[in-house]
Amino acid sequence: MASVPLSSLCLPQKRRTDSSSIGFPRRVLYNPTSLGFSSFNYKFPRFSLLSRATASSSPSSLVFRDLDADDFRHPLDKQNTLILRMIPGLNELGKLLLGTVTEQIMLLENIGTSVKVSNNQLTELHKLMTEAAEILNIEAPDLYVRQSPLPNAYTLAISGKKPFIVVHTSLVELLTRKELQAVLAHELGHLKCDHGVWLTFANILTLGVYTVPGLGRLIAQNLEEQLFRWLRAAELTCDRAALLVAQDPKVVISVLMKLAGGSPSLADQLNVDAFLEQARSYDQASSSPVGWYIRNAQTRQLSHPLPVLRAREIDEWSRSEAYKSLLKRALQTNAPHKV
Repeated sequence: MASVPLSSLCLPQKRRTDSSSIGFPRRVLYNPTSLGFSSFNYKFPRFSLLSRATASSSPSSLVFRDLDADDFRHPLDKQNTLILRMIPGLNELGKLLLGTVTEQIMLLENIGTSVKVSNNQLTELHKLMTEAAEILNIEAPDLYVRQSPLPNAYTLAISGKKPFIVVHTSLVELLTRKELQAVLAHELGHLKCDHGVWLTFANILTLGVYTVPGLGRLIAQNLEEQLFRWLRAAELTCDRAALLVAQDPKVVISVLMKLAGGSPSLADQLNVDAFLEQARSYDQASSSPVGWYIRNAQTRQLSHPLPVLRAREIDEWSRSEAYKSLLKRALQTNAPHKV
């Protein structure tokens, strides 16, 4: 049995099971080895973490000392979380399925194949994590680096145990230092908003119910669409967490662009503004009744929103009064007090 990634950064994929990942939308809920980016057990030829992440972010970064999850939670995340909470017995059944043995399997499977980051192991990456956690006003979780050719990052939060984040080596190769920190911030966003427990319960619940014939399968199918809707909304929230740490929308959009079609050899040729224009063209192409129908049919079972749509969302939020208000509040709380 594979582990269940709670949150991932990746691109949209169909029908798999994962914990949460940063990247690519997927359609399946239960695929423990991926964050949306990839599975493990492969060797990526060029692992140069120190060349990509050689220092922590700028010391001038604003720190959100009194930040609450609802300060940046996406409205769709709030709405769909309320809907999930209204499903009778969902939380209780999830806890029942997530037993001690399952916890240990997920924990050991993730920890046993990775390198743990610390003050004396991959120290620069450790600095990026601790700084991002400080900015978001959250305790830093454990961080692991795993060998994989598929770019991804994910968060695993198990009841009663310290959560941890896993980053794949190919993602480190693909991103700049600031972009990599934005990925860590995205994963921290899942923890800040308590997405981890929900994602784990949802993954295991869906997997478990599918094994029950008749009514169990019907229940799982009905839950699945609502769970994916919530997962997509949760990713939009965590992209906002990435922006709060990066404090530059182009950094976050660049991550999404590279996840959609980047490689280390092409990275210096990619253009964020052109990617945003691509997002606008997608909106135009799907604005007709037929386009709207096709768009919804293609995306409603994805675990992550399409990268171009995530880029457009973060661009719009970066210009919103809500985001500017958070920056202003952070400026005030960071200002030295006069005696």
